[in-house]
Amino acid sequence: MRMLVTGAAGFLGSNLIKRLLAEGHEVVGVDDLSMGRRVNIAPFFESGRFRFIEGDVTKLGPPELGLDFDRVVHLAAKKIPRYGGVLDTLHTNYNGTLAMLELARVAGAKFVFASTSDIYGRNPNLPFSEEETDSVIGSSRSARWAYAISKLFDEHMVLGYQDEHELDVTILRYFGSYGPNQHPSWWGGPQSVFIDALLEDEPLTIHGDGKQTRTFTYVDDTVDGTYRAIVDDAANGEIFNIGSTFETTILDLALLVAELMGKEPELEFVPYESFTGKLYQDVMRRVPDVSHAAEVLGFKATTDLREGLTRTIEWRRSRLDG
Repeated sequence: MRMLVTGAAGFLGSNLIKRLLAEGHEVVGVDDLSMGRRVNIAPFFESGRFRFIEGDVTKLGPPELGLDFDRVVHLAAKKIPRYGGVLDTLHTNYNGTLAMLELARVAGAKFVFASTSDIYGRNPNLPFSEEETDSVIGSSRSARWAYAISKLFDEHMVLGYQDEHELDVTILRYFGSYGPNQHPSWWGGPQSVFIDALLEDEPLTIHGDGKQTRTFTYVDDTVDGTYRAIVDDAANGEIFNIGSTFETTILDLALLVAELMGKEPELEFVPYESFTGKLYQDVMRRVPDVSHAAEVLGFKATTDLREGLTRTIEWRRSRLDG
């Protein structure tokens, strides 16, 4: 098949394209390179089945991208605005999704949308189920919810296109993906920041008391679930949690990263306001119910956290050495 992938030079986009090309598909990748990196996609040009377009997805359409696509996989987005940028997050996530939905509609292509576990918000009822767990969003004065709200709006828009334009769509809610090509900042997640801090012999900054939990999913598993949803028509019209179910605290994650790197960590516990400068409402636990993805797609995350982090640390060291 011929695929359009937005956010192509980013973490998930580049790993997904690697899989798509390995499976024999043709790929057109789009990225504005604001967070993505050319080095992530450099190997793909050798295949002869990859073309890259640098541009802003909110401003692109058929004239620039064409219409010869079987699938439109929309990964490009702005994430949680920790340091400001609420309007940019809302604008990019709405307008980018709308532009790619229109492209898919005109092209007659299936639309696969990258959503987020953040849409479940602060709901205390675990594990999070696609159909049975309500979204519990915090105060509008907390900028972090702009991301969740934008993705919730996008999900409704995606399903609206399905209902009103008979467009084949699939929504994927990702949980804590990490691995090679991750961004070396909070954009990439806590494990990314911990790895780089230890490489620089700097303290590990723990926000709050570190007892908040997450499930971290190695990128090969995330890509596997995504690929299954892209190619399998049984995924049409469905919403899937894609992630691991192994729950760990942020503090334990920091200690594990240090252990794997052979370091004695210096831990620095800081209040959220010290890095956001304003109200920040965290989610204390986040665990997915992945039974729906297992039943429909045959998906299950299989990479142990220790093994996945070991691979990620090796990759990061190789980038620094190179």
